[in-house]
Amino acid sequence: MRKAEKGDQVQVHYTGTFPEGEVFDSSAGKEPLRFELGGGQMIPGFDAAVHGMAVGEKKTITLPPEEAYGPSNPELVAVYEKSLFPEGMELEEGMLLESRMEDGTVIPIRIAAIDGENVTVDANFPMAGKTLVFNLELVSIS
Repeated sequence: MRKAEKGDQVQVHYTGTFPEGEVFDSSAGKEPLRFELGGGQMIPGFDAAVHGMAVGEKKTITLPPEEAYGPSNPELVAVYEKSLFPEGMELEEGMLLESRMEDGTVIPIRIAAIDGENVTVDANFPMAGKTLVFNLELVSIS
């Protein structure tokens, strides 16, 4: 039976959860995820797990942050005074904002905490620093 190799176009059904069981993404009810194996399109641990699978094979993998979206970078977390935000803006924990860098690049930031007059913002990718669990099923290889 043929096994998936680097350079193959593969289709995978998946469900991604956090270790506690909360689902963060799934292909259930959708087309399977299609990507080139080893093409750099997927997080490293996901890509590596599909390598060597046969069509119809299922597996569950647990990826530490280093094999997923990387560790959370503390340098991307900062505390600002509320007065630096636009007047009248209703700030809430978890709220997503955009910040324009000096070079014009726009990056998404999340309000991580509000403590009195201080607002903690986090520019890390939301999945950075998280352990992820995936249930995988290889649907096709071409």
